[in-house]
Formats: sequence, structure tokens, C-alpha cells
Amino acid sequence: MDRKRLILIILFIVSGIWYYQLTDEDLSEKTQAFVIEVTDGDTIKLENGAKVRFLGINTPEKKQPYYSEAKEFLKVVENTTVSLEIAGTDRYGRLLAHVFWNGQHLNEAILEEGFATLYYYEHDEYYSDLSSAEEAARENGLGIWKRSGDYGCLELVELQYEEEGGRCIEGEVLELENVCDFGIDFTFKDDATHIYDDFVEGGQIYREEFSCIFNDAGDSLYVYDSKGLLLFYRY
Repeated sequence: MDRKRLILIILFIVSGIWYYQLTDEDLSEKTQAFVIEVTDGDTIKLENGAKVRFLGINTPEKKQPYYSEAKEFLKVVENTTVSLEIAGTDRYGRLLAHVFWNGQHLNEAILEEGFATLYYYEHDEYYSDLSSAEEAARENGLGIWKRSGDYGCLELVELQYEEEGGRCIEGEVLELENVCDFGIDFTFKDDATHIYDDFVEGGQIYREEFSCIFNDAGDSLYVYDSKGLLLFYRY
């Protein structure tokens, strides 16, 4: 076997071992990794090019309130070493992980500041801590939980999330009633990235029909205007 081929085989084996160490779902100890970039409030890029999505949370998208604050909060880890507890990968190939830095569980810390919302598919050992962190931020009106001066004007009449005939067929319904005597421009979203802007007249009911937006197994409804939160509902 020539030297060049031998070197390629060795490099392949080493890279395979490293990848396994970073993606093993049964990993019990924290893995050290160097961060070169904060992509947004819940995603970082590692020195080796891998991207890490913070598990259990969701921060605002670009042009949404508190997007910049969430990203800036995470900037402290740029060009530093963090510890990762990796649970797997998402459909985009990003590592899903709990991230620790300087004695902090960053997933929890971002929630405590009100710069993120809880976003879980399957509960793990950190779920209770993260849920409590979100609840505290909500009760204190921090960040995205800051209430609008018009909080209470919009009331939830109906959220029908189970679709007729199965998932992604038809039948999701959202009805909101504006109990105030003036019109309201508002934005609403689910736990994921379905975001809609709309308007409802004072004393009128807003109704919209969807498909494949709200998760039957559990989801949230966030409604806010330019001044803050108008309505929150989770099932």
C-alpha cells in the first residue's frame, strides 16, 4: 500500500471516531468544543464547522422582537470553549445539545432572561429546570414576555388544532376577539417558525383557517404587537 493511500485511510478513521464522539446519543459526559461564531440566539458554529442547535428552546427569528438581544446574549461564548451534552441531530444536520459555559447552563440562562421560549418534543432531565426558567421570565414580564399596553384586548375564542382526516389535511382554526374599541395590528406564531401579521377591528372577531401549523401533540400560541405580548396560550 502506498504512503498516500495509507494517510487517507488514517484520516478517514480519525474523522469517523471524532464524529461518533460528537453525535453518540448515549453520550453521558460533556464534550469540549471551541466556538467560532454565534449564528443567532440558539445556534452556534464550532471550530470544525459543525453547527449546534440549543436543545429545548427557541429564540426569535430575524426581524422579530428580541432577536438581536438573544444573539447578543450568546456572544459571550464566541472564541471560547463550551461543554456540550449532545442528544442527536436535527433535519438540517445540526447537533442538538445542552450547552454549558463558565458554570452556566446556557439553554436555561437564555430562558431566564426572557429571550427564548420552551421548545421540546421529548422531555429530558433538564426539562423541569428549563420550564421553571421560562415560567419565571413570563411571570416577571421579561424580554418577549413584556406585556403590551393593550394586553387583554385580544381574547382567544377558539384554537382548533386537530385536523379533520389527519395531519396536514384541513381543519385548523384560530379565532380571536378584540374586546377593545380600537383596531389592533398584531403578529401571531406557534412554537416553531410559522409567523403571521394581521389586523382586527375593535369589537370584531378575527378568524383564520390553517393546515399543518399547530402540533396536535402540544404547541403554543403567541400573539403580540409592537409594544409587547397581547396573548399567550399553551396546550
